[in-house]
Amino acid sequence: MRTSIATVSLAGSLSEKLRAAAAAGFDAVEVFEPDLLASPLRPAEVRALAGDLGLAVALFQPFRDPDDVDPAAAARSRERLRHKAALTRELGCDLILVCSSVHAGAVHDDDELAAQLTALADVAAGEGVRLAYEALAWGAHVADYRHGARVVALAGHPALGTCVDSFHVLSRGDDPDDIAGLDKLFFCQVADAPLLGMDVLPWSRHHRLFPGQGGFDLARFQRAVTASGYGGPVSLEVFNDLYRQSDPGRAAVDAARSLRHLADLTAPGTLPAAPSPSGWAFVEVAASAEGAPAVAALLGSLGLARTGAHRRGDVDLWTGGDVRVVVNHRASAERARLSSLGLRSDAPQVLAARARELLAPLVHRPVGPGEAEIPSLVAPDGTWVQFCGDDPDWRGDFLPTGEAATARSFTGIDHVALPQPFAGFDSAGLFLTTVLGMSPGELAEVAAPDGLVRSRAYTSTAGIRIALNVGPTSATLRGRPLASGHVALATTDVLAVVAAFVAAGGEPLPVPVNYHDDLQARFGLDKRFLDALRRHHVLYDRDPDGGEFLHFFTRAVSREFFVEVVERRGGYRGYGAANTPVRLAAQREHPAPGDGSGGGSAQGSRTIRP
Repeated sequence: MRTSIATVSLAGSLSEKLRAAAAAGFDAVEVFEPDLLASPLRPAEVRALAGDLGLAVALFQPFRDPDDVDPAAAARSRERLRHKAALTRELGCDLILVCSSVHAGAVHDDDELAAQLTALADVAAGEGVRLAYEALAWGAHVADYRHGARVVALAGHPALGTCVDSFHVLSRGDDPDDIAGLDKLFFCQVADAPLLGMDVLPWSRHHRLFPGQGGFDLARFQRAVTASGYGGPVSLEVFNDLYRQSDPGRAAVDAARSLRHLADLTAPGTLPAAPSPSGWAFVEVAASAEGAPAVAALLGSLGLARTGAHRRGDVDLWTGGDVRVVVNHRASAERARLSSLGLRSDAPQVLAARARELLAPLVHRPVGPGEAEIPSLVAPDGTWVQFCGDDPDWRGDFLPTGEAATARSFTGIDHVALPQPFAGFDSAGLFLTTVLGMSPGELAEVAAPDGLVRSRAYTSTAGIRIALNVGPTSATLRGRPLASGHVALATTDVLAVVAAFVAAGGEPLPVPVNYHDDLQARFGLDKRFLDALRRHHVLYDRDPDGGEFLHFFTRAVSREFFVEVVERRGGYRGYGAANTPVRLAAQREHPAPGDGSGGGSAQGSRTIRP
């Protein structure tokens, strides 16, 4: 698959966009006319810069409202096209995107429309340029790609073909399979989008996403494009307000990653085949030497024990039941935070090779004598992801301390939650779906004391769960960023765990009495059971199928780290989202030491691994 990206998809000046696209490995770009008009570079200079960067200019766009019932206006369109065609040639390109008309004077007769497009194609051909006619989903007369293709066929001009755009096809609910039968497919654009119930024009202009970030079946769309015999580039045209404010280099990498993933979905085997991670090996908490004792005290109160000390020091292994937590206090992190996710894999090197093809940055982890080689990469938010095999066993990096855990009821890591910067939420989700092969859940939006919190959980077939959370930007500006970085430990008896936790000196996050009073009204719980929940500050949820979720939270060690303990009953699959406003309000009332009102962003530097 040859790849392209429209310059409108990236932030920055035209030259910055070209450099970002080239650095991400794109083959070509579509030059968006407003980017060219705002650039100090002349068209020939844009062509030269693109060439120096190894980029082709695949398309110049857009040419809007090409037809008109007024003959004088139609004549002006032909003259306008003559100028644009000459400019296109200066760019080193031979293809212009022509959009179906949306204005009140649009032609509504197919024969007349074909005649006007033929006249435009004559002008284009005279300049050595072709036209790709695209049916806009909100077109005044032509809004369906099949209708547009019929008009192109009616015109029968060699310089006139069709452009298909996944958004314009799939946002209308049109069947993409008929694309396979198109004879003159000149260009293909792709974009994903969340499935929103809104007018298609603002949906398109503000909410497009890179493939894999939304709800469209782009693999089906792309298979139809491939079946048509189309051999041109697959180009991303993504209008998105956040991307236009983000670093163009990072956005371009996300864009390229999404197309590589789409290519593999369309034609399996494009990327190295690799088994998905098979489960959790560990989670790592980074803390400074000053902050590590508080983390150790929390884990000890939960019944975990410091069972291993790293061969090179300053890194400890804490275990309890089937839970393993690595505490790295070599770091200079100013606050304790989740810094690394260790995932089990039967083929860690193969997984790393696949991640490399998906442009995930692999990082070197120093390996001492007798230590396991663990392929490691960095997620967009700076969290390390490490693939751990069984031979050699990564636990051999730690020397036994002789301590034994008192907690036996932990059955594993239920999930982890990672706070994200506002502009990084979709990027992190794309990483989880493409690199780790996880599936996204529904987007949840929760009212919190300082504004709206967005959350989406990703799951793997092996039961790995990772939740991404992003808090209100206003809260961060006021010095109260979202406290959401945590690990949730799974147990079969949460009431026993919380009782032991309190007996060991631990402090659950206090839950208001009003909350438990409301539980009785909502669920009609047994009085003794409800009293136990209230006494131990345990929260509760029940799904429509009768599944139950019991969980409590520890007080936060820092703004970016606390622990949740969960018990799932009867096949409950959620995360207790209804309880999130209560938890956030309680954390606001009972902040971590030193985090009451100040502090910087919740996104700081990450840990350097041992």
